[in-house]
Amino acid sequence: MTEWFEQWFGEEYLHVYPHRDDEDAQRLVGLLERQGIATAGERVLDLACGPGRHVAELARRGSHVVGLDLSRALLFAARRRGAGPLVRGDMRRLPFRAAAFDVVLNLFTSFGYFASDAEHESVVREVARVLRPGGRFVLDFLNAPAVRAGLVARDERGLGGGSVVQERRLTDDGRYVIKSIHVSDDSRTFTERVRLFERADLVGMLAEQGICTEGAAGDYDGSPHGPSSPRLILLGRRS
Repeated sequence: MTEWFEQWFGEEYLHVYPHRDDEDAQRLVGLLERQGIATAGERVLDLACGPGRHVAELARRGSHVVGLDLSRALLFAARRRGAGPLVRGDMRRLPFRAAAFDVVLNLFTSFGYFASDAEHESVVREVARVLRPGGRFVLDFLNAPAVRAGLVARDERGLGGGSVVQERRLTDDGRYVIKSIHVSDDSRTFTERVRLFERADLVGMLAEQGICTEGAAGDYDGSPHGPSSPRLILLGRRS
């Protein structure tokens, strides 16, 4: 059975979200730089690198970056950007040797996509495996309490000669947020489904694999994390 993220992250995704641009990537990489993470010369894995915005920016600042993604279309976009090296792979089974990286990054809500928590745990296990002892892990995730409190059920905006309608809902148990994206110009509908992990859930999941959380930010400006923060950015270190 094809999973939702295998269908959605293609050319349509790039068309619908053109605002996810280089300036946004620069803000996030600037936060990492201020934290002393992914500095010049370090071996960095951008896990679920998408169209390569962060790979390109990190490489520009001197890191040795590898981008991994499951989507061929997004990897092609990353290649057009000049990002590289790039690898197609599944984050649940990383094609890298143990302790291969100084830093692993999982940015812009590229986590929480799977149907079971066991699969999410397998991602963290793989991250710990490919990190060297003392290596850093950054998980940039949505902030679950803010998502629940501020959920916009429906919005619509123009796109080229057509429109995009986005409809959002929570599952009955509140564990997932589901978004349907209707693209009028080709009459197709795509789905996003993300597990709403709480901060304590993620900190515990990392700790089970030997990754200690050393800090958390609530946005790319480095502001403290709280219930109303736009983001949850966890900064971890492998034991």
